[in-house]
Amino acid sequence: MFARVAIDLALDRLFTYEVPKELEKKLAVGQLLSVPFGHRTARGFVMELERGNGTTETTGTDGTDEDSRATSRDSNLSLKDPKRPYSLKPIDAIVDEEPFFSTRLLELVRSLAAYTAAPVESVLKAAVPAAVVKPNARAKELYFISPALAPMAVPMTARRQWLYDQIVRLGGGWMQQLCRELKTTPASLKELGRLGLVTIAPRQKRRDPLGNMRRILPTKPLPLNDEQTAALGVISAATKPVLLFGVTGSGKTEVYLQAIAKELESDRGAIVMVPEISLTPQTVRRFASRFGDKVAVLHSALSNGERYDEWHRIRSGAARVVVGPRSAVFAPVRDLGLIVVDEEHDSSYKQDDNPRYNARDAAVLRGKIEGARVVLGSATPSLETWHNVSLGKYELAEMKCRAGAGTLPAVRLVDMSAPQRGDSSGAIFSRELLDAVKLRLDRHEQTILFLNRRGYSRSVTCAVCGATVDCPECSLPYTYHRADDCCRCHICGGWIPTPKVCPVCGAPALQYKGIGTQRAEAALAKCFPNAKILRMDADSTSRKNSHDDILSAFRRGEADVLLGTQMIAKGLDFPNVTLVGVLNADSSLNMPDFRAAERTFQLLAQVSGRAGRAELPGEVIIQSYDPSAPAIVAAARGDFAAFAKEELSVREECFFPPFCHLAAVNLRSKDLKLVSSWADMYAKSLMKVKGLTVSEAVPSALEKADGWYRWQVVVRAPSVSTIVKAWRWLLAQRPPPAALRAAIDVDAFCLI
Repeated sequence: MFARVAIDLALDRLFTYEVPKELEKKLAVGQLLSVPFGHRTARGFVMELERGNGTTETTGTDGTDEDSRATSRDSNLSLKDPKRPYSLKPIDAIVDEEPFFSTRLLELVRSLAAYTAAPVESVLKAAVPAAVVKPNARAKELYFISPALAPMAVPMTARRQWLYDQIVRLGGGWMQQLCRELKTTPASLKELGRLGLVTIAPRQKRRDPLGNMRRILPTKPLPLNDEQTAALGVISAATKPVLLFGVTGSGKTEVYLQAIAKELESDRGAIVMVPEISLTPQTVRRFASRFGDKVAVLHSALSNGERYDEWHRIRSGAARVVVGPRSAVFAPVRDLGLIVVDEEHDSSYKQDDNPRYNARDAAVLRGKIEGARVVLGSATPSLETWHNVSLGKYELAEMKCRAGAGTLPAVRLVDMSAPQRGDSSGAIFSRELLDAVKLRLDRHEQTILFLNRRGYSRSVTCAVCGATVDCPECSLPYTYHRADDCCRCHICGGWIPTPKVCPVCGAPALQYKGIGTQRAEAALAKCFPNAKILRMDADSTSRKNSHDDILSAFRRGEADVLLGTQMIAKGLDFPNVTLVGVLNADSSLNMPDFRAAERTFQLLAQVSGRAGRAELPGEVIIQSYDPSAPAIVAAARGDFAAFAKEELSVREECFFPPFCHLAAVNLRSKDLKLVSSWADMYAKSLMKVKGLTVSEAVPSALEKADGWYRWQVVVRAPSVSTIVKAWRWLLAQRPPPAALRAAIDVDAFCLI
């Protein structure tokens, strides 16, 4: 027997090993193995098994070593071909007899690797948390003390008797916990064990990331309105992906919950994907209150131990509902029946580095492979998803009204280019917004303010010569952070102490230009000194559980105003929020990206939906220097259909997605001349490929990042396969030199 193994290196090759006789009956596809590889021992996953003789090898490569003796992917040599000049190495050991991947999950992995032109090893790595496969990963064991079923009659002191009685009353417990609660020592408890009164044995202790949520009171299904009932019916009968298109506050989550309940009744599992880690605590709370211990969570903020335990709970079937961001699409849920992609339009579902997959599209693909239903939920669907509905590829379930007593908020546009008078905070807040905030403070209602830029000021500029304090490693100015009085680069993470004089002319006249969340917070505190303000951005949420801490405090009414970046714009539900203010609606509109208008509409519509979600009416004030921009006007009206119709007509005319597939060929190097010449050569080579529309090679919008010069070639075609085949051909003909990094981003979400 022979096994083809994907090694823990991104070589984009499978290596064939001989299976020892003693392992033949134990070996299965998807298992993690320990194998010899060159002069070291490597780990890898079984991708294929060959049990017969003379089978032609077409999907992997033979390898007894790391060198060129491994045959190519197109080799048709038999595994036992007498011409083979070397013998195969045997597998060392099976690390875990329980497969990490089902055959269906491996099919998903292979499909994503082919679609994204990524090494299959990189997709495998993305699919399993590193904490699960590292050599020292294991369950946590602690001593557990249980009362003996038939305790021996022995003479005891009053203290010892009391300890025994307490252990019986509690039904036992972990040794450390009993020592703390009963104010005793391990030696005293071990003495009870020696007397035969209790049993002490090691037991696995779960590292529960939801430990602080387990006291949540259980909830029952809520009555559905007519639109929700119809949507649930569409989902239950669907044979293709369903777009659940519902306005903000329409009750999409309750529809998800009841759809999942139906799957659980049929002993099938579910995956619920959310776009941001900041949404996970609130979402998990909703699902944990309905499904209890059947819920598991997977995301990058978990400790290694928590990830290990949660992943194994899912694989064993103990957890049937998984909640998490994009990596949750790979969760090893048994008998998967439903995948929900909430806020399906969100760009954070697209991974930035290898493998550059879109988790929304991966969810649709996994649903097809597993025979599971897929629900894509959004109040502002992506134009790709909306187009698929119009083509009949997806079904549509629409909810036009808010659930319960909530009504859609009134929206006002404020032209910030007009002079604002009587405003002590400069151009940050309009008079209309300040008056509205004051009114909410007087009524003891809450306000959300949205500004999609963190820090204090976006740049530090000399008033004499006009020079900016720039990051030497990136083509961007530093952002000033007042909290720790330093200038930080939001690209490479570098920082310097805030200069006192201009680094160019030496003048002490430095100005702080632009507005970030820190500056807006300081200005707001000056306007309303008695208001309690919470700020939520990447700087204030760096520690574990900080997202949940901030949102929970705001939910309890411990703050009057929540000020933050896009992490507060989606999915949050606060009944007492009656005002939402958008401080600068133009920031995303001016980005050099064909999706800028779409992103602007989505952000504005989503953040506007945080207001008026209960009985109290809501109001939204959008500040803009270009209030007549079509995306801003459409967002203020809440008219997605009109916006989509206009934007799609422009996309079709210009041959942009969803009317084509677009890929970005990204090249970077420390050598500007090298990267520019190779980008130009790649562009000219791709222009010769039939069926491709190829741009000229140009510097990326962010030309330099972390010391690397960046160039880009944009490729468009009717099919992905045309692009991927051309890319693989190009890499084979013109492999990049060691000093150059070249990668392709298929279905690129961002061209910056």
